[in-house]
Amino acid sequence: MSALTVDQPTRTARAGAPAWPAAVFLAVVAVVALRAGHTPWGDIARYAGYLAYAVVLPGTLVFRALRRTPHTLLEDLAYGAVTGLTLEIGAWAALSAAGLRSWLWAWPLGVVAAFVAVPRLRGHWRVRGYTPVPAAVAWAVAAVGAGFLAYLWVVFLRPTPIVPGGEDQALYVDLPFQLSLAGEAKHHFPMHVPQVAGEPLHYHVFAFAHQAMASLVSGVDLTAVVFRLDVPALCLLAIVALVVTGWRVSGRAWVGVGAAALTFTVGEFGFADPVTFPFGTIATFIVWSSQSMTYSWVLLIAVVGVLADLVARGPEHRVPALGRGGWVLFTLLAVASVGAKASSLPVALGGLAVLGAWRLVTRRRIGWEVAAASGIGVAAQVFGNAVLFAFETHGMTVRPLWGPDRFFPEGGGAAAVAGIALAFTAVMLLRLAGLPVLLRLRGRRLGDAEVLLTGGMLAGIGAYLVFAHPGDANQYFIRAGWMFGVVASAWGWVLAAERSGLAGSGAAARQWRGWLAFGAALVCLGLLWAQFTYAADQTAAAGAFGPLVPALSWLLVLAIVAAVAGLWWRAVATGPLRDLRGRGGFVLLTAVLLAGAPGLVMEARTGWSHPNGGGYAPVGLPASRVEAARWLRDHSDPDDVVATNAHCLYRTASGACDSRSFWISAYAERRVLVEGWLFAPRATAAGAFTTGVYTPFWDDELLALNDAAFAAPTADGLAALRDTHGVRWLLADHTSADGPESEGLASLAAKVFDNGRVAIYRMPG
Repeated sequence: MSALTVDQPTRTARAGAPAWPAAVFLAVVAVVALRAGHTPWGDIARYAGYLAYAVVLPGTLVFRALRRTPHTLLEDLAYGAVTGLTLEIGAWAALSAAGLRSWLWAWPLGVVAAFVAVPRLRGHWRVRGYTPVPAAVAWAVAAVGAGFLAYLWVVFLRPTPIVPGGEDQALYVDLPFQLSLAGEAKHHFPMHVPQVAGEPLHYHVFAFAHQAMASLVSGVDLTAVVFRLDVPALCLLAIVALVVTGWRVSGRAWVGVGAAALTFTVGEFGFADPVTFPFGTIATFIVWSSQSMTYSWVLLIAVVGVLADLVARGPEHRVPALGRGGWVLFTLLAVASVGAKASSLPVALGGLAVLGAWRLVTRRRIGWEVAAASGIGVAAQVFGNAVLFAFETHGMTVRPLWGPDRFFPEGGGAAAVAGIALAFTAVMLLRLAGLPVLLRLRGRRLGDAEVLLTGGMLAGIGAYLVFAHPGDANQYFIRAGWMFGVVASAWGWVLAAERSGLAGSGAAARQWRGWLAFGAALVCLGLLWAQFTYAADQTAAAGAFGPLVPALSWLLVLAIVAAVAGLWWRAVATGPLRDLRGRGGFVLLTAVLLAGAPGLVMEARTGWSHPNGGGYAPVGLPASRVEAARWLRDHSDPDDVVATNAHCLYRTASGACDSRSFWISAYAERRVLVEGWLFAPRATAAGAFTTGVYTPFWDDELLALNDAAFAAPTADGLAALRDTHGVRWLLADHTSADGPESEGLASLAAKVFDNGRVAIYRMPG
């Protein structure tokens, strides 16, 4: 008898409408969004096959073997997919290190073979005893996913080409860099900085290794994976994983739905172009512009659920425990999270520290579970810092209050401090208003799960306020803490609904009347609010304090609306809305949580008329450049090194170089001797807070040798590039900020490509 049979739950499935039509609907919406973004049918089919074969199938089998008792099929598939992503990274590293990269496509077969050959594992192919997902929950999840796909289509899928087709195309500056990292992971291990051949890359690269695996296994061009398929897939997985995690942590399915909606439906409060947001965003803009963060969220969301199960289960927990296999799963997720985003695991460790302190004060003991989880997390973080990051800081420094302090006006006092604090709360924390409600409603029954979630959110905020980064990367700490805080906030909202009689036990008819009245009132107010915000001018004021003005203005409007509504509540809650009488607190909480709902619409409105959805720094990426780079990819070996004269987006009048040029390594999938160097760890640390984008290259001799090959080529110079640095190709951009190549280069190297803008030469010898 298998362990699966022994652990079968005794509960029986409740009859009800099936949930699968909602899943089919969401899949159809995803395909429509991709097709509307000109994604080929073949790419969609092959990528879907990759997800099923190389992510969901092996991951679900392993997750089923690790967890003790089944809960829902949705959980098995969602956490199974996350588990598959962690296994995929292990396969990529192991097979690449062993020189078996050509066998990367076959790694899932090893998992399948084990679950066929081992008798104790065979039972995990078919599982019974699932708790059915209520149809209402399934359709709510589908609605959140469909809405976010529509948003993604407007700001990312629609304006971002798979391959540029015109000379006027622009891309957000970081996207070619991320594509280059995926290309590096596709062809090399260990990874180097693709723009500076031979420079080790100590960075959180697992997201790009995943994209490389997606291309290698599916056969889909890497550009289609990065610019079309992967972002929607990861966002949908994050939505479903949030639903599963919220359900697992609280025992209430609607907590997960609420957490997903607060993250992927309600936007930032401020309703301006994201470029003017003073403290960053949560999901708006960043989910497609920082694809490593989206990937890391998927892992971190599962960390929250698994960690809460292992160290914070309470007597009221309604979801079956994961069992001892949960510790193996947490270890896998912890290691993967470190390599996915450096800001993830420190926040989880902060949550554990707060929980340990809480236990020590209230129970005079920490507990072995908290100690064990902390030990695993610390070990994973040490591994990441030592092995993956080589203790590189990437410009991150300890500088308390650096983020908010930038907006402190000259001569400002207590009023300025209060204004900055209010703006910070409005922009970053308004959707977490349910968290204090949760703590208040739980009162003396406050459990470990609530403390863990609160601690994780506080750790994210604290890290953001303590650290500083020249590229505002300290914002990622808040985005990591968000996944703890948003579950707590949604939990507080659901408890408030139960307290108000709109959920839980009670007369069903009265609940339905109350929800209909509540929904009608919310729709009416929402339409008015959306129209008001849509029509308003959101231009930030001048001066240091200026970017805070929109958020503070809208916060004042929200306070006035709440005050007026409170004064007239008894008069409003009459007639058709009489069932809202006595539920003013719940209505107010809901209004606060949803106050930023127009945010995504406002960004979509801005993005409709801008390349890359109105991104921070769109840079020109003409089709002629991409054509040349892809020709080089198709006619060279992955180990070939390229030299180029294209380093700078532009040069200032003083000659300073903005070295964020990454298009050759991105589209050629080849290492470049020296391309754009700003994002190399060495340059980021050296130029932190000082030279910014004008950080000079650290090796003057190498750069001079490289540039001389184009400006004043000699046979000896080319031989040095070839014999010492392995350069096999020269790519000359005629429109380079440093000028075109010398006419004498053609006499020393064979010109094999020229489209009028870019020429490619094959090195002699």
